[in-house]
Order: sequence, then C-alpha cells, then structure tokens
Amino acid sequence: MAVIVQKFGGTSVSHLGPIRRVARRVKAELDAGNEVAVVVSAMAGVTDQLVGWVRDMAPGGSAAEHDVVVSSGEQVTSGLVALALQQMGVEARSWMGWQLPVRTSASHMRARIHEIDTGEIKQSMAAGGVPVVAGFQGLSPDGRVTTVGRGGSDTLAVALAAALGAERCDLYSDVTGVFTADPWIVNNARKLDKITCEEMLELASLGAKVLDPRAVRLALRHRVPIQVLSSFADLPGTLVEGTIITDVWGMQLEDDEKQNVVTGIAYSRDDAKITVVRVPDKPGVAADILAPLSVAEIKIDMIVQNVSHNGQATDITFTIAREDAGRALEALRKLQGKLEFEEVLSDSEVAKVSVIGVGMQSHAGVAQTMFSALAENDINIQVISTSEIKISVLIDERHTELAVRALHAAYRLDE
Repeated sequence: MAVIVQKFGGTSVSHLGPIRRVARRVKAELDAGNEVAVVVSAMAGVTDQLVGWVRDMAPGGSAAEHDVVVSSGEQVTSGLVALALQQMGVEARSWMGWQLPVRTSASHMRARIHEIDTGEIKQSMAAGGVPVVAGFQGLSPDGRVTTVGRGGSDTLAVALAAALGAERCDLYSDVTGVFTADPWIVNNARKLDKITCEEMLELASLGAKVLDPRAVRLALRHRVPIQVLSSFADLPGTLVEGTIITDVWGMQLEDDEKQNVVTGIAYSRDDAKITVVRVPDKPGVAADILAPLSVAEIKIDMIVQNVSHNGQATDITFTIAREDAGRALEALRKLQGKLEFEEVLSDSEVAKVSVIGVGMQSHAGVAQTMFSALAENDINIQVISTSEIKISVLIDERHTELAVRALHAAYRLDE
C-alpha cells in the first residue's frame, strides 16, 4: 500500500462543514487502499486572532508563551478532524507536535524542524488508523512547544512525508493548483499540470503564495513529490488533478520544441530599495556597508554596484524586505562618517517581477523578450538579478500588474 500524507490549510477546515468534507477526502484515500497521515492548519483566521491576543496582552513578551498560545489553533482542528473521521467509522486519533514528537530547534516563532519520530503513528497506520497531526508546531530541545513560522504546516507535512517514506504529499487549500501567474491579475493564467521543484522554489521565493519555500526545499532535498489540490473543486471519487511538483529527474519533460521556455511569472510587493550614494570606490567598501546589515539579520536580495566614472566614487544599490527598511537606514547612517559616502536613500514603492523556467537554460533571448515587453509598456527597470532559471527586475510598484500581464503575454503562457 502507498503512504500518502494529506495536508489541509486553514480555508479547508474553516468550520464544521468543510471539516466533514476533509474527512470524506481522507476516507476516500483509505478506501482506495492507501495508508494516510493527515496534517492540519488552524481554522482560517484563528492564528491571526491568537497572535493579536498575545500582542495585546504582552507586546514584546515571551516568545515561548507566544508559541503556547498560537499553536493552540491546530490542536482544535486536529481534534475536530479526528472526531469527524471517527463518525465515519475510521480509527483516527489526533497528535500534537510534542506527542510524536516533532523535534525542532529552540528558536521560538521560527523553529527549524530537525526530525520527526514516526514509530507510533506507523504502527497505527499499518493497522488502518489515521493519525491527524497538528501542523505548525513542534518540541524544542528543552521540552517547550515551538512554532515553525507562517506556512509551517506545509513544511511539517513535507517533513512528515519524508520521514514516512510517503509516495507523495498532497497539499489542499482553496486553489486548484499552481498557475502560470496570479489568476487575480491575469485572467487567462493557466493551471500547470506539473512543475519542477527547482521552478516551484523560485516561484515561491519570488512572491507566489501557493507554497512556503521551506516546504519546497525539503521536498527537493528528500525527493518527495508534492501535489497541490483544491479542497473545494471536486468530491472524492471525481478527483480533478491539481499540480504535481517533483524533481526534474522525476518528470518526463517535453521536447524543447514543445516546452515553454518560461514556466511562470511571480511578483512581490514586499521589497524596499536602498541606495548608498557616492561611496568611495576602493576594495572592501561593499563588505563594510553590508556588515552591519548582516549583524542585524537583514537579508540582502538584489544588488548592483554602478560603474565608477571618475575612479573615486560609486553608488551601491540593493533590495531588502520592506519591513526592514527602517532598521537598515538607521544602521547605515551610523556608518556615514566612517565610510564617507554622501547619503543613503530608501524607496519602498517598488516591486520585484520575475520570470522562471528550467527551459531558460537551453534557450537564448529570454532576457531580451522580457526587457522588450517592459519597454513597450513604458516600464523602467531599476535593478536586474539573474540565475540559471530566473530573471528578476525591480520596477515602480505602480506598474506591477501591467508588467505581469505584459510578460505573461510575451512568453505566450496562456497557450
């Protein structure tokens, strides 16, 4: 029998009706002859409510107690799903992260999953039982409840699938799969039947909200196929396939002539652009500028250094998370006297738009198509960043939707 891990997001378990629908899906997978483990998120909106209560009670308070409160949403959902399955005659039991346990680092609110003990639930599954695991939570080395950050239930589900040696991990939400672009922006965005982990990792990291990038990294590392499905698009027995995400060697890729060079378009409005003006052009100055940002744990994304025209000064531009802009400016201004640059500027009204596809490795002209499409729509490029399978540009935030539509059409992704 195949082992399948099914994860259900917050919209899939938003109240008792959808929870009963989830139970029917799980039973259908059992009836198909598979062993099933379930991971659940908190009901939609509950985690935000719990976080709000913690902030109102004790702003900046104990991160450990924050995790105790915020992880309770998944505990409620796992119990309700187990009850719904029991009502259908399925031997089901809820499991908290600390009961398995899901062993994590000690970093509360953003813990990393180290390992999952699956001994007891394997025995239960072999006997036809269904473990319903509370997502998002684990156990620190000192025995405290931890949470693994937003999107952590996806990550935990993939980690559990890897630990169980599952055939695949099915992630259910309110979307029918992975699309070539945000369907709220591009009306003719097309659902992808399959996509490589490499492409999905780039899409997720560059703004696509379908999956947490950590989940995709785990899937890539352990070669766990993921299927993205909707909880609402179909009923058990009439399954409409979603999107299969697997490593490139696990996919039968199309011929070069049939394969789209670009697989999808992603965008992010979460960035800020920082420019350090007229920096002395000498070895080591870039490292000196970025050092305090590293100490402050501010991650740098796109970066460009302008060519020095007089051999004396240059500008250094980079992007960071928009929420970190204030801290970055404060840290850099403290260096101004020491490094003798003219000023530091910040712009939060920017957006990053990216094109992604493994086909880019074997095709020429991808960048030219992108730049031409943006130019035809009078969209100026501020910063460019590339890798083997993606090109990202920074543009004025006002042009985000226009840029996404223009690039989707330029690469003929609706075909």
